[in-house]
Amino acid sequence: MSDFRKLSDDVWASPQISTEEVREAHDRGFAMIINNRPDGEAEDQPSGEEIAAQAKELGLTYRAIPITPGGFGPGEVTQMVQALESAEGPVLAYCRSGTRSTLLWSLAQAAEGQEPAKIASAAAAAGYDIAPVRALVDQLAARAKN
Repeated sequence: MSDFRKLSDDVWASPQISTEEVREAHDRGFAMIINNRPDGEAEDQPSGEEIAAQAKELGLTYRAIPITPGGFGPGEVTQMVQALESAEGPVLAYCRSGTRSTLLWSLAQAAEGQEPAKIASAAAAAGYDIAPVRALVDQLAARAKN
């Protein structure tokens, strides 16, 4: 059973998914899968290539924006903004636990000018804490408003 967690009407986060969960994502109406987990973090994780192949077979868009633990930069935030803007329907982002996907989503939302308190609240409702990037979320949101 999947552990897809709603961050917004259009974006959900998840711990590592399997190829079977790619099918579930398709059946639930997701249009894009974003992989935020680098290959090789764990011996038992499916490769990004396996997930991408299953997504392609089912007609889902697949994007890889791998984030190493503690490795958020402007490039990844920009890539996430672009991926979300290009999505033609709901997006499922995943990593090992869903935390990196949620933190990157939070930074992308802030870069687009969303309210930090609303971002934090949505993440918390999904079971994630954006405290590790909250100061950056505040900075990005303030910059986007100027």
